[in-house]
Amino acid sequence: LFKANCASCHQLYKKRTGPALFEVGDKYDQEWLYSWIKNSQEMVKAGDAQAVAIFEEYNGSVMTAFPQLTNADIDDIIAYTYTPKKIPVQALTEITDGGDSGGGVSTNVILGILSLIFLMLVVLLFLVNKTLRSFASKQGIEVEEKKEAGIPVWKAVVQNQFLMLVMAIFLLLSAGFFMYGWMMQVGVDQGYAPVQPIHYSHRIHAGTNQIDCNYCHSSARKSKHSGIPSLNVCMNCHKSISEVAETTQAEGLDEYGVDYNAEIKKLYAAVGWDDDAQAYTGEEKPVKWIRIHNLPDFAYFNHSQHVTVGGIECQTCHGPIEEMEIVGQYSPLTMGWCINCHRETNVKMEGNEYYEKIHAELAKKYGKDKLTAAQLGGLECGKCHY
Repeated sequence: LFKANCASCHQLYKKRTGPALFEVGDKYDQEWLYSWIKNSQEMVKAGDAQAVAIFEEYNGSVMTAFPQLTNADIDDIIAYTYTPKKIPVQALTEITDGGDSGGGVSTNVILGILSLIFLMLVVLLFLVNKTLRSFASKQGIEVEEKKEAGIPVWKAVVQNQFLMLVMAIFLLLSAGFFMYGWMMQVGVDQGYAPVQPIHYSHRIHAGTNQIDCNYCHSSARKSKHSGIPSLNVCMNCHKSISEVAETTQAEGLDEYGVDYNAEIKKLYAAVGWDDDAQAYTGEEKPVKWIRIHNLPDFAYFNHSQHVTVGGIECQTCHGPIEEMEIVGQYSPLTMGWCINCHRETNVKMEGNEYYEKIHAELAKKYGKDKLTAAQLGGLECGKCHY
């Protein structure tokens, strides 16, 4: 009952759009609460002193009337407001000398120790060899130096012209192969997942809470760019949500090392929101978001063409975004990747008048009921390049 009717404006322990409701039954008469919850404005107009005081304290915010709630329902809600606040237990984290969390020795320390041991062995072998030679010399024992017999291998290889030609060809082909592989990865940032100034969990918002992508990235439906959502969009919900559920907070700390409540405070600092006074201070701070997906300037991509006209799901390019705690570039976004998609994706015609005329003409030409984006001209250079 509380979550369905009260939680959008009230919390138990903090002021929101309305007052904090912890132990509200001790603050007001029971009959007064019945009347106030069922129709607060009627009491304000009647001049009830307490009703007018609350109405003025919260800047004339009108409380929704709940005439459908019975007195028994209201009693249950009031009983819920006596739920004591739980004190979160913070786990102690040990930090090792190497900066790694958890027990054990740093990998760098182990590698350093092994390198030192190897160096000591080399020095020891050198000293042993020198000592043995000195001892042999004093005893009058001649140490025979092993002499090379015949032509050195490298000279034999150099003198063999056929072998040199084969090696030269092999080296040129190998160099070309590795150079091609290196050049093909230039500008490909697949897997790039930077740490943002404010941690935003798509796993929670798009996954657990099932918020539609277009609610935040609304410009994707009508613009070339999907856009970075304004922080005011965040405040539509977080004006009332200053803390996450205890289980969510524990999950964030244990599995991802993220304090979600601290991240919400960063949001408040950026927009200049005073959580205690429930008002904007006017002191805003810019958030320096780090761009993840960045196409070359010569490549044209229109989100609205794909999202609205083509009916393409966000996950087609961005991967399982609803499962990502930290967003990274899922697809390579190369020219070949885009072309393959155009060749394999059929154009959605159901309720899509945009392609109706051209689809009918080309379907007749190719003798097919369904056409791919490539068959509709999706491979023409001018489609993606200025």
